[in-house]
Amino acid sequence: MSAQAAWLPGGRLHLHHGPIDLVIGAEGAGRDAALRAAEARFATVMEELVGELALLRAPADSGRVPRGAIARRMHAAVLPFLPDFITPMAAVAGAVAEEILAAMCGAGVLERAYVNNGGDVALHLAPGQSFRAAIADGLGDSALIRAGDGVRGIATSGRGGRSFSLGIAESVTVLAARAAGADAAATMIANAVDLPGHPAIRRLPACEIAPESDLGARLVTVDVGALSAAETALALEAGAEAARDAVARGLIAAALLTLNGVRRVTGRPGLIEETIKEAIHA
Repeated sequence: MSAQAAWLPGGRLHLHHGPIDLVIGAEGAGRDAALRAAEARFATVMEELVGELALLRAPADSGRVPRGAIARRMHAAVLPFLPDFITPMAAVAGAVAEEILAAMCGAGVLERAYVNNGGDVALHLAPGQSFRAAIADGLGDSALIRAGDGVRGIATSGRGGRSFSLGIAESVTVLAARAAGADAAATMIANAVDLPGHPAIRRLPACEIAPESDLGARLVTVDVGALSAAETALALEAGAEAARDAVARGLIAAALLTLNGVRRVTGRPGLIEETIKEAIHA
């Protein structure tokens, strides 16, 4: 099946091909040209990714560099997390969103634009513009991003996401300068929210659930039983430590981690807004 396009309420463009599902919005004088450019660029995305899929599923330290524009975005986004295990697939959703947004911004003058790839979002904000995004943590939280913040990517990972997680976080949302980088960081921070060896956590090799998974025989979380408040805090602290390291290295601006309804917020103040002020700031 070829790429499909449709219009959604509010003048948003919906692009769909296989597992890729984009919702796109744009404002500004170049809106129509930008949306046409998005559809044209999207037509070749799946073919490009499939052509290098074996390399993109391989560990990022393989020494091989992909050729395609999106594949290169994926590869560059995960390199900062080496020598930990990571493959370029950890950044695929964010990288696709980035590439489509770049095509849009190259086609016309825009005030605001976004490409939402299943919750991983690439943003364009002209000076003076802002964007509020709901955070998919089930707690009603949001992020308020202003043009001067330097944040242009939002990504969420965890057990509730579209891919497997090595950790137990319900969700980890990351704000970063670029969507591909946010995607990779959210994956790694979510993996770090964990209680290794805990008997209430059930895991299976990824390849037993999805034979072609880039995680191979690595154990992924399939169920989390009851955890005490202390255990929840311990797991969140492990993830918060990974998030603090990413902030210190300039890889992300902020992160919101959730487990058992408990939040942990890390990074620059003012970007993430909790509906109930019970978050632990680290």
